[in-house]
Amino acid sequence: MTSSLSRRAVLTTLAGVLGLGAAACTARGGASEGGAGSSEGAAGGGFPLTLTDCDAEVLIEAVPERVVLLDSAPVTTLDGLGVLDRVVARAGSFPEGYYDAELIGRLEQIPMLSEDIDTTGHLQISQEVVMAQGPDLVLGLPDGLTREGLRAGGAEVLMPRSYCGGLEERASVDMLFAEITTYGAVFDRAAEAEALVAALRERIDAVADLPHEARTAAVLYASAGGGPLYAYGAPSMATAQLDALGIENVFADTAQRVFESGTEPLLAADPDVVVVLHEGTVPEEQLLAEMLADSQLTSLRAVQEEAVLPLLFNFTEPASPLIVDGLERIGAWLTRREPA
Repeated sequence: MTSSLSRRAVLTTLAGVLGLGAAACTARGGASEGGAGSSEGAAGGGFPLTLTDCDAEVLIEAVPERVVLLDSAPVTTLDGLGVLDRVVARAGSFPEGYYDAELIGRLEQIPMLSEDIDTTGHLQISQEVVMAQGPDLVLGLPDGLTREGLRAGGAEVLMPRSYCGGLEERASVDMLFAEITTYGAVFDRAAEAEALVAALRERIDAVADLPHEARTAAVLYASAGGGPLYAYGAPSMATAQLDALGIENVFADTAQRVFESGTEPLLAADPDVVVVLHEGTVPEEQLLAEMLADSQLTSLRAVQEEAVLPLLFNFTEPASPLIVDGLERIGAWLTRREPA
């Protein structure tokens, strides 16, 4: 069994790193560098606020009042900060499995612009449809939309750091805390952001003590319809989750966040457990059946031992409070697998 001491040591180390990072962020008035990341001019909630989002400079003139949500991941961050009511429209997949009944009810009151998701999980929507909502902030940047085009219409864009590309460091939960800190600055809700981070830290610490036997894992994305199989490497939040559980991602030596993986590397790694991410567009049983239609995968030890966990995508990617929900689900599943 993986010792709770080793997992606690991982979290203690992370907490030290995060504490130093938070101090640096406060001094500069924003979050650490990256996606919805580094900022200047936010000390004391001051505006205008300049952010570095991926490789772009973003200028937030005032607290956003009309937000268009093109990604389901920020929902729980916005809710935790008390600003979900700023969202005037949304598009994409918002599976009910992410939210409690009360939050589902509030989401249903937000007009849906498009639910057109391709087989790889990408939203299909036109820039004209988005701009017709008169947003001052757009969260997410699907293919076909550009920062320049949205900015010309008066809207800035923020993206999760995980989606920026070019990440080289191993992911850790500090990426989650940095995202929340930045949103707190953008919406002038620094105190709420601090409280949300503190609550998430406690939950992560609790999961670190759950017992389990797993030593290694692979986190995969199964395309609907039996398409390509993707795996998640070192820069993915999947690695941060597994690290918190004291489990090694068998693809953690890969510098890509996500990459198309053939069956051979997976068979060679033969992980103890497999987590399969999906968008919730098809039943989990169907998704796994399509993925395992490749007869080679049935020889995986994890498949033979039924150590395969389907998990909605945002429970692992990108950095949002949902990854803590996902971490708890993975931890509980591993604990249930323990012999009596």
